[in-house]
Amino acid sequence: QAREGCDVVTILLANRAYAILKGEMLSVGGGSPGRNARRMLNLDNPAVDWCHVARGLGVGAERAETVERFLALLASALSRRGPFLIEAII
Repeated sequence: QAREGCDVVTILLANRAYAILKGEMLSVGGGSPGRNARRMLNLDNPAVDWCHVARGLGVGAERAETVERFLALLASALSRRGPFLIEAII
């Protein structure tokens, strides 16, 4: 995106966990995961800073922790040229 100068807005929904795997464990009768399993299913120690990753690749980026901030960032991103990433914390 950055190399080609694409007008693309990437929205990353950051839930800081492999939530789908937690659901799969429950659906196969795995029950509630223990301490070690929880550590393997969470992506918060350390948390990936997707905005820093994007900027390191030449893509502008900002984080939204509220709906209002997300809407403001989306409006701004859609009005500009080039790629942009919005990390939406959910």
